[in-house]
Amino acid sequence: MNKTAAVIGGGFAGVEAAVQLARAGVHVDLYEMKPHRFSPAHSSENLAELVCSNSFKAERLASAAGLLKTEMERLGSLCVECAKKTKVPAGGALAVDRDLFSAMVTQRIEQTENITVIRREVSALPQADCVIIAAGPLASDALSPVLNELCGEGLHFFDAAAPIVSADSIDPAFSFAQSRYDRGGEDDYINCPMNKEEYEVFYEALITAEGAHLHEVDKKKDVYEGCMPIEVLAKRGKDAIRYGPMKPVGLIDPNTGHRPWAVLQLRKENAQGTLYNLVGFQTNLKFGEQQRVFSMIPALKNAKFERFGVMHRNTFIDSPRLLNSAFQLKKHPHIFFAGQITGVEGYMESAASGLLAGLNAARFLSGKSPLVLPAQTMLGALSAYIADESVKNFQPMGAAMGLLPPGQEKIRDRAARYEKLSLRSLEALDSLIAEERI
Repeated sequence: MNKTAAVIGGGFAGVEAAVQLARAGVHVDLYEMKPHRFSPAHSSENLAELVCSNSFKAERLASAAGLLKTEMERLGSLCVECAKKTKVPAGGALAVDRDLFSAMVTQRIEQTENITVIRREVSALPQADCVIIAAGPLASDALSPVLNELCGEGLHFFDAAAPIVSADSIDPAFSFAQSRYDRGGEDDYINCPMNKEEYEVFYEALITAEGAHLHEVDKKKDVYEGCMPIEVLAKRGKDAIRYGPMKPVGLIDPNTGHRPWAVLQLRKENAQGTLYNLVGFQTNLKFGEQQRVFSMIPALKNAKFERFGVMHRNTFIDSPRLLNSAFQLKKHPHIFFAGQITGVEGYMESAASGLLAGLNAARFLSGKSPLVLPAQTMLGALSAYIADESVKNFQPMGAAMGLLPPGQEKIRDRAARYEKLSLRSLEALDSLIAEERI
């Protein structure tokens, strides 16, 4: 194929995208600004640098993280291959020697035919038949004007997200569906009522819970403008959140016939209704504290948290408005985005999005239609989420079993249910791989 591509960013998404394009016979210029410039989170010259944990989460197939890595491996992932060759003991997780991993990825990229690594900061879109922007969550100042021009108001600079729980883990005995004053669809919200005693116990736990450490880059004042953490609001007074996100006005609990003392509302996070967002509960509590404190709400006592709340510096685009599920910019089909800048969250999620963007960029250059992965697959569900226009207040999401459409068979045991969903996913993916000859 006598075509050229430019990939901006040598992180997990960028290297996966470059490899997929190179394998399709496309010449790729991979732009990486290190070592001439480092983001606040980076220190190594190597590609695919790990900046936080050295874990890629669970290996077991019957888990969201394990399923995603298995799918990626079947699609020819470089990162999964290198991770397995540099793994260190970590129980049931796939963890790596971070320096060996990044060094191996860098060596493989530099030795791959059709890939040229260009070490400089990008301030304008390179001349190429297609471009993949995989700039990560800390895009450089020089690249930001380019992103602003492409995305306009669809570019966000701070991530202030509330937790998300799976629908099937919300206890129906302690919740009810109703819109405030019966305005809107009756299933628009699931309400989690609390009486006075339950609320006061929850309130004390909330205001004394331990917050997460903030990096210097996250301590700027404008991180919290318009999105105050629930625990900060609560410290203004015992009734502050009862008059805020937990106000019970306009709601009647059918179990009591009365207005609750306080109510947490859950709003659909996706069109399938398999995920629900804790409305108004953006938070900077540690993940373990979120699990402990929010599970004190009766309806969430057995909740499966598919994503915890976060508040930190994070450049990402409003993907449902800007991208299709191929990670392709709707207004400029020759431009693709990949990685955390699209709203996927996590090392392997970023790599997976780069892999799919690379596959689809190659298909675009050869005149083929985009590859749409089955919704039953984890990567297919994740890419559908970032392109789901029904998602309100779009926020980053990692791999989660709650993204998958439920199976036809009702299985009460969670582990058995997840195993069944995972096997269904691989069967669908294998059929597509055979059909498309990937």
